[in-house]
Amino acid sequence: MTAYEANFDGLVGLTHNYAGLSFGNVASTSNKNAVANPKLAALQGLEKMKTLADMGFKQGVLPPQERPCVHTLRKLGFSGTDAQVIAQAAKKAPRLLANVSSASSMWVANAATVSPSADTADHKVHFTVANLNNKFHRSIEDGTTGRALQAIFRDDRHFSHHDALPQQAIMGDEGAANHNRLCASYGDAGVEVFVYGRQAFGGEIEPQKYPARQTREASEAVARLHQLNDDNTVFLQQNPAVIDQGVFHNDVIAVSNGPVLFHHQEAFHHQVAAFAEIERKLARVGAEFTPIEVPTSKVSVQDAVHTYLFNSQLLTKPDGSMMIVVPQESRNNERVWMYLNELVTSGGPIRDIRVFDLRESMCNGGGPACLRLRVVLTEQELQATNQRAVMNDALYQSLTHWVGKHYRDRLTEADLADPQLLTENRTALDELTQIMGLGSIYPFQQ
Repeated sequence: MTAYEANFDGLVGLTHNYAGLSFGNVASTSNKNAVANPKLAALQGLEKMKTLADMGFKQGVLPPQERPCVHTLRKLGFSGTDAQVIAQAAKKAPRLLANVSSASSMWVANAATVSPSADTADHKVHFTVANLNNKFHRSIEDGTTGRALQAIFRDDRHFSHHDALPQQAIMGDEGAANHNRLCASYGDAGVEVFVYGRQAFGGEIEPQKYPARQTREASEAVARLHQLNDDNTVFLQQNPAVIDQGVFHNDVIAVSNGPVLFHHQEAFHHQVAAFAEIERKLARVGAEFTPIEVPTSKVSVQDAVHTYLFNSQLLTKPDGSMMIVVPQESRNNERVWMYLNELVTSGGPIRDIRVFDLRESMCNGGGPACLRLRVVLTEQELQATNQRAVMNDALYQSLTHWVGKHYRDRLTEADLADPQLLTENRTALDELTQIMGLGSIYPFQQ
């Protein structure tokens, strides 16, 4: 059956700033207190979306969250008008205010895990919203994320939506950033590879410096919710040593497309056995596993973390070859750029490179892959998707005008205390829901 991999990118929110909230994410913590440019960040993301759509790839948009999240501050004991709540938090708990003001929902690779209809028992596309409970500033995203996904994929004949897993460390779920799907072609049955950082019950080894955010137990729960069977699932542990070097999600050390798994030599624990399982299960569905391993001798783990070589997108072009989408930082690193040029001239499936300037996102720890949620859709499912969330010339023009009208071009952590920022956010989001036909998905609209 004909199917497409649609990439739904996160639209950067109005409160994009560098508060350094994400322990374990080297870029996030190292750029703490830098001055951010929310307008530029949003426009950089939109440029990537539009460029890929113009190249013929299926491209959609996911909306940002309402920030600062006054609802969360009220649950934590602050009271009065919205302006008074923000003022109290700024005075008594400024780091808490920074957390509830984070624009981290831009990295929609963490929004949810998605399984296509070719893999699921009921032949529907399944979405499970990530609970993101390892970081407080992200654990408050799931409600709005779920409503946004349901507003875009609203036809229950084709789409099935699941709430986030329980907010407990045993069920730590970071969404598609730790999920890969391998297949011969998008419409065929495939093998879904769930990558986890630790096993809460009986795990043998864990990272020692940085937290392992995804648990095996959470991955297994998502697989059950999505009605996957043992023949098309593999659970693979990320190498704890690379987590301790700043590889906080699998998509910082590996990326998949079709039958290809592009990965670093040090990416996985018990890699030989896991790859044998993947190869065996892919053969059952008529696909040939094609791992591309990047040796440490050519690209170190540190180079991978600083350039986000693997936080890239692998896209299949009309001629069947693949293009890798990387951030400017990968071109700026001599060793990584040399490797990429060797890769595309090696005669393998990856034959083209596309570079994007995503500096505003990169400085906060998110590259091309962080900014997109992959959703495999048949033609019928694509038509059932909210078309006002699908990128085209009209939507691009509307959104660039919207960003120019509402976004600031300078924001620091100190600016989060400005109550006007909440007013600006709500005004903009109210307009955005009309542009994208989303309905009342935000708490202030309820």
